[in-house]
Amino acid sequence: MSPSVLTNPRAERVKAVRALGRRSARQRAERFVVDGPQGVREVLRFAPKTVTDLYVDGAASQRHGPLVDLARDANIQLHQCSSAVMAALVDTQHPQGLVAVCRPVDVSVEDALADESGFVVLLAHVRDPGNAGTVIRSADAAGARAVILSSASVDLYNPKVVRSTAGSLWHLPIALGGDVTELIAACRERGRRVLAADGAGTTLLPDADLSGAHAWLMGNEAWGLNEASRAQADDVVRVPIHGHAESLNLALAATVCMYASADRSSVKRTS
Repeated sequence: MSPSVLTNPRAERVKAVRALGRRSARQRAERFVVDGPQGVREVLRFAPKTVTDLYVDGAASQRHGPLVDLARDANIQLHQCSSAVMAALVDTQHPQGLVAVCRPVDVSVEDALADESGFVVLLAHVRDPGNAGTVIRSADAAGARAVILSSASVDLYNPKVVRSTAGSLWHLPIALGGDVTELIAACRERGRRVLAADGAGTTLLPDADLSGAHAWLMGNEAWGLNEASRAQADDVVRVPIHGHAESLNLALAATVCMYASADRSSVKRTS
């Protein structure tokens, strides 16, 4: 198909895409934005049917021709646009010339927990977009079966979350769940032990029982997990600190815990 050409940064279509930077607009439209070649490449490879439109400027058309061809092959509506329009589509300081508009990809909690092997990750009250996206990326790399965000966590489709996943958003099931108590109960119903990762834990990570199916429960960046959530877990585990640092960043601590599970797991994710 012949792509349309956009040159007016004030066009209604451009404004509509830019508005998807706000959560209310994303919820109304049931769409979100993927900005940059890495994210666009992964959604075109793993979930092309979720892409409704692809915006590309002239320079990106030359640099990323194979991605444009992938979009054409998937019958995705292409919009060639000027650099001024590209700058108006997203709030990034240095747009990379590719912007996709996509449908949501989250699954139900039931579907996220359908695979009863290995480990999953529960994010409780995680508010920082960069941390949430990085945990999803690390979960993908470590072979987690799924990631579930509590209802009080950051919006999965926040542009900063999407960028921070570096494409992992389309590699494993991700669910948007209810409150923490409900998510813990859902894991238990499927035979998963729940391990709370918290600096107040009495069990050190090297001593934790990571055999069998389990769920890592990760808390808020500032205050961790509340007492009620810790009390509901089967064990409260902390990453040992061997130096003088007070604590680890949430995403880093989560990554360390997930790789410990991966190293001791007899079942690796293969898809």
